[in-house]
Amino acid sequence: MGKLSIFVVDDIRIFRLTLSDELRDAGYEVYEFANGQAALMQIPEIKPDVIISDIKMPIMDGQELLNRVKTQFEDIFFILMTAHASIDSAVKAMKEGAYDYLVKPFETEHLLMMLERLIEFKKLKTENIALKKNIFEKYNFSTFVGNSPEVKNVFKLVEKVMDSNTTILIKGETGTGKELLTNVIHYNSNRKDKPFVKVSCAILSKEIFESELFGHVKGAFTGADETKIGRFELADTGTLYLDDIDDIPLNLQVKLLRVLEEGEIEKLGSPKTIKVDVRIIASTKVDLKELVKQGKFRQDLYYRLNVYPIKLPPLRERTGDVKVLIDYFAKKYSKNNLKIEPEVYKILSSYEFPGNVRELKNLIERLVLLAENNTIKAQTLPFEIRNPSVKDKLKFSETASLNEQIKELEIYAIKNALEKSDNNKSKAAELLDLPLSTLRSKMEKYGIN
Repeated sequence: MGKLSIFVVDDIRIFRLTLSDELRDAGYEVYEFANGQAALMQIPEIKPDVIISDIKMPIMDGQELLNRVKTQFEDIFFILMTAHASIDSAVKAMKEGAYDYLVKPFETEHLLMMLERLIEFKKLKTENIALKKNIFEKYNFSTFVGNSPEVKNVFKLVEKVMDSNTTILIKGETGTGKELLTNVIHYNSNRKDKPFVKVSCAILSKEIFESELFGHVKGAFTGADETKIGRFELADTGTLYLDDIDDIPLNLQVKLLRVLEEGEIEKLGSPKTIKVDVRIIASTKVDLKELVKQGKFRQDLYYRLNVYPIKLPPLRERTGDVKVLIDYFAKKYSKNNLKIEPEVYKILSSYEFPGNVRELKNLIERLVLLAENNTIKAQTLPFEIRNPSVKDKLKFSETASLNEQIKELEIYAIKNALEKSDNNKSKAAELLDLPLSTLRSKMEKYGIN
């Protein structure tokens, strides 16, 4: 990180010189000033990391210097020096942005330890800023790839609700990008600097669900050896994402409804209510209205969650984005500028992708590894994708024996080749890369005319 530059500001010359020399001996770059005004004038040019200032000084005291610095140069750390009689002023200054304070007289070792902690804190702060910047860049609108009318409509809905506190219900099949859209909403909202807590309702057991969401107090149940903070409390002032809300146990749905309506929670085993300010984003892979009809989901909770629904279309309903997504994932997973055969785009644009964008993403990652001569070729696509009707033709493939499955595949492949070659056996044999005699033998075996 390099050595820190420090301003020492004190009107007592002998103290100022002695402290400055000791800091220089410790390896710091030090500048001395007799009052706050002199120091303030040099800040734009020297840009110090730390200001160590006495509180009581003529012309401009340490308190005023702190206020001016925090208004104009918020990245500078401020340490105040004070006499015992002014400790209250130093404590007040801490609340107004000072990093710490020292009571005169103090050992230089004490200050040096404080500076070591400050260096570590400054490093963590810089890393945190960089991390947040990376997160915001990672989850800007461009990360949700697509320019089809369907995706543009989703963006319009998101932009209208992003900075509100309205509950959002994201509906979509598995793999459509519900969690990614939630990240985009949070990290572009006015709560982006606040906590973002995620809960997968599908993986939590009924036994621990209530404790995970609302927390519990020590002794609330057998094994509750200490008080636990729940996800709602952790997400206070920020966003809570409830993934697969359709899996929340029926007996806990009324408690969730209360939080949404009252903004209050109760820890398990405690009668005390805790106010929370949490923005809820929920997602579901199934039709909640149908679950309501089946008695598996509370109607009142459904209406409370469904205030602002956003439906993510499956990939088969936005085929115009397939080519864009292929190029995006190919670039992401390849260090080289891969070529992609036009037939690949054609085949994948007509495939239904039951696993949606997630399935396409995993497929392209695999194709990048299989690419030969820096090219993704149609022949490397899985058989079931090149021949999407095979699954429908093989009605018993999932339960049949291996021999039966092979038989079905061969019958389908032969019929498909004959169809493509207008029943010309020689051409069909070429398509199948078989000797003509082998083709005739198999046709006779399977009774194919």
